[in-house]
Amino acid sequence: MSDMGTRLDRQEIFTEQATIEEGSCQHQFAERSAAGLNGVVSVDMGGRGRKIQQRGELRARSKAELSSRVEAISAFMDGDVHTLEVSDGRLFEDVRIDSFTVGGERTSGAGVVAEYEIVYRQLA
Repeated sequence: MSDMGTRLDRQEIFTEQATIEEGSCQHQFAERSAAGLNGVVSVDMGGRGRKIQQRGELRARSKAELSSRVEAISAFMDGDVHTLEVSDGRLFEDVRIDSFTVGGERTSGAGVVAEYEIVYRQLA
């Protein structure tokens, strides 16, 4: 689904169109067996959150401005949880940025463009 004006912790740092894909929630179990006993014991380890991917392009007037935008996004890779708001009304709370990758830069019109991907983990 496309969006415009995606915000992270109420900061509109993504002004370009992007795609947000939300994965399904995951639950983890541990199974244990014991010698001499039939069957297994299944221990519920609880929810493990879900993966959310954001893909798009970052646009800037210069390489320096693009670098500044990349640094601003990278600052959110602090291990803390954040709130991701999408202009279509979806709200993802308790998300942590697990990875942020930026593809090769290219000139586009009077500026610079770079593709990016962010992988979030929604913890709750």
